[in-house]
Amino acid sequence: MKFEKKSTCVILMLLWILILFFLSSCSSRPPYVKPGYPKPYKVLGEWYQPVPDAKDFHERGIASWYGEDFHGKKTSNGEIYDMYDMTAAHKTLPLGTHVRVINLDNDRETQVRINDRGPFVQGRIIDLSYEAAKRIGVVGPGTAKVEIIALGKELEPGSGRIVPVDYYSGNFTFQVGAFIDKRNAERLLARLDKKYQNAHMMIYERGDEVFYRVRVGKCQTLDSAAKFSDVLKKDGFADVFTVAE
Repeated sequence: MKFEKKSTCVILMLLWILILFFLSSCSSRPPYVKPGYPKPYKVLGEWYQPVPDAKDFHERGIASWYGEDFHGKKTSNGEIYDMYDMTAAHKTLPLGTHVRVINLDNDRETQVRINDRGPFVQGRIIDLSYEAAKRIGVVGPGTAKVEIIALGKELEPGSGRIVPVDYYSGNFTFQVGAFIDKRNAERLLARLDKKYQNAHMMIYERGDEVFYRVRVGKCQTLDSAAKFSDVLKKDGFADVFTVAE
């Protein structure tokens, strides 16, 4: 009788071990990969599936930033991370994708290139470089609620010439400033109107505050847009970015 009880306990224990082994093997197995999708990857026990393209991609969530601890280390695309470059990490966007990042707390915007994977903290959608975070006011608080919009990919790394995703093709104009004080926007608008064509103001109502966005220029091709953007930067508008109308 005692032998039968011991045998039953051993069998139950073996079954429990087999169940645990099966569950652990399932959790370590990569998810099903759709045809045409990049290979998934695993970080801290979680699987992530990169998307094949950035078409129609936009997302809202929390942005963070990373700096000195990673400065000089290799990123996911093989580059060396430079905290003073305009780059960022995202979990699933194709590496090389350019995205616009809008700080929803202050309406400041910037543009970054995805060259790394992360952030692997629950609730965060993008990790900005120190320089990018500084430009839109994320360095001080450490995090901020943002919206990210995919712009496209570069023709060649470092060329600055971006192939837009489908919804972002068309006529291009250029934003050179955004202000809460309308008088500051009007002063910049008057200055631009003396030198450039199509200087205009766009009003953005966030709900709790109104922002006056100053834009200038109009181009129909990517080549002409890249050239005009360079002209504006040389004229002192370092934070200019391209907007598709």
